[in-house]
Amino acid sequence: MPSLCAVCQGWDAGAAARVCRACVQRFADTAPRCSRCALEVPAGVAACGACVLAPPPFDAAFAGTGYAHPWSGLVARFKFNGALDLADALAARIHAARQRDAAPWPQLLLPVPLAVERLRERGFNQAWELARRLAAGGPARADAGLLLRVRATAHQLDLPPDRRAANVRGAFAVEPLRRAELAGRQVALVDDVMTSGATLAELARVLKQAGVARVEAWVVARTPRPTTSA
Repeated sequence: MPSLCAVCQGWDAGAAARVCRACVQRFADTAPRCSRCALEVPAGVAACGACVLAPPPFDAAFAGTGYAHPWSGLVARFKFNGALDLADALAARIHAARQRDAAPWPQLLLPVPLAVERLRERGFNQAWELARRLAAGGPARADAGLLLRVRATAHQLDLPPDRRAANVRGAFAVEPLRRAELAGRQVALVDDVMTSGATLAELARVLKQAGVARVEAWVVARTPRPTTSA
């Protein structure tokens, strides 16, 4: 059926999702990105300096796009306004970014878990909506029950970057009755946006402690590196 594009408001009879093919092509992200944290890097550079000096706990990161128009607005509508009709289009950005890498796909796709209170307030976990679409018909299986959020935390965006790691420390755990399912596995953590990467790093540490062999971070959008003023 014809679909009304969420970006240009035009009709695209061939669109399978809520962003038409012309807008996908126009706003496609082609910037080279650090293989470890998905920040933009100069062409030909595999990893940014920060990741060379202090690699994150996850082994690779893939971002569908930078956090910029129109994707930033679509993510906000999806996450905060319940626009689940955008989930397919946003998941497609992640899929396109991961497809450009030759490494084998992970076996498990694990959504970043929400606190019970936030899940009740929002009505859905946006990370799970992305993960289950990415797993549909593919080699990986999405599982929302392997990772637990064991305590609520303040919103990461409400905190300065240097306090975000402490905010999520000890906030996650592996489901104890299923820990053996993770030994030796390759998994991808799925979320909507990566800003500081603190949440994904904490989850990667938890997974590595449970015996996971490789952890990737998959996000729709990656915010740019913070700028500093003199």
